[in-house]
Amino acid sequence: MTLATWELLSYIVTVVALPFAIGVFLFEQRKERANEEDATWQQISDAYIDFLEVVLANPDLKLRSQYATPDLSDEQHERMLVIFDMLISLFERAYLLIFDTDMTEKRQRRWHSWEDYMREWSRREDFRARLPELLRGEDPDFAQYIKRLAEEEAR
Repeated sequence: MTLATWELLSYIVTVVALPFAIGVFLFEQRKERANEEDATWQQISDAYIDFLEVVLANPDLKLRSQYATPDLSDEQHERMLVIFDMLISLFERAYLLIFDTDMTEKRQRRWHSWEDYMREWSRREDFRARLPELLRGEDPDFAQYIKRLAEEEAR
């Protein structure tokens, strides 16, 4: 091979193969990021299902009602507070992992399902009443977000 042939091949690599390799690399990176987001979504969705199993295991608390459960014993109040703590922790994790001010359409759809859960629980009187206590030490942006949702749902 002559020097001119080697030079031609190097131009071809520079003009064609290098941009192609960069494109493949960027495509793979984007695909990997999407897979990580899917895994995160699945993980916190599974955690919410696990939480609902705790709710089902405590039928005496009537947690699926929008109204405060009357006449609870001290032990029932304690269990309810722990369950609400678990819920706030789960909501905060979802907020920190999914919420962003500039979300893709897919991410927005996923976030809206979490916002629906937050709104649903915020309709419950005793959950709203305990929010200030439950939000102590939580992420300030998350606390502000869920308080706003609770105020909207209280109306």
